[in-house]
Amino acid sequence: MGRGVKKVNEEAVIWHLGFMSFHARTLINTWLVMASVYIFCRLGVRHLTSGKPGKMQNVLEWLVDFVKKIVSDNMNYEQGRPILSYLLTLIMFVFFSNMVSVIPNLTFGLFEYFHIDFAQLNKIFEAKEYFSAAPTSDINVTAALALLTITLVLVLGVKTKGMHYFHHFFEPYKPFFIIHLIDMLAKPLTLAFRLFGNIFAGEILVKVIWMLPGISVLPGILPQVIWLAFSIFIGAIQAYVFTVLTTAYVAQAVTPSEH
Repeated sequence: MGRGVKKVNEEAVIWHLGFMSFHARTLINTWLVMASVYIFCRLGVRHLTSGKPGKMQNVLEWLVDFVKKIVSDNMNYEQGRPILSYLLTLIMFVFFSNMVSVIPNLTFGLFEYFHIDFAQLNKIFEAKEYFSAAPTSDINVTAALALLTITLVLVLGVKTKGMHYFHHFFEPYKPFFIIHLIDMLAKPLTLAFRLFGNIFAGEILVKVIWMLPGISVLPGILPQVIWLAFSIFIGAIQAYVFTVLTTAYVAQAVTPSEH
């Protein structure tokens, strides 16, 4: 860490800014994901019309309706309306982040070939890396998303119910406070580790497949295609699960108690 490089089966470049440290590849890929989400949304609304919509507008409208249904399935839609934009951003960010791990390394080792070592970009995008690393395969990213979710739950809970929101920690009896507190702490932990574990495991298996004998010839194409297709499926499912759980946790916080 002190030299800006650590070993985890490969060299990970760490950028330092003052007292803060950043995983360079995760940070760069997160920027790329943010840009991709922005471009996707801009394309969807570029020719916005109430008449015959274009393909991108159709996709974006379908996504909006999909997230609306998630909200209405978990709570009164009017209560969930304020978080609709957040949930849309969340599901797109998580999905696009998951997809980074199935996108080939399109730098083709040019940073190394031209000896470009600015910010250690030649190490970040080494030619031996066939695929990029998904931001969601970094526990720091998934933990940050989980903390956003639990913060949203607490803020909306207090906004909706006032300080009475915290009364459920002591129900049905005061000693149950410990159980409810553990439950509250467990929610962001399970959110973070579920997403991280699935995406990280997928990346490891892709690397293992590439190490199989004969992977550079025809017999190696089939396992690559199958696993990449499965990775896309898993990435979509994990984005959906993260969004649904976020919605469910918010619904628990804002829905009035029955007693």
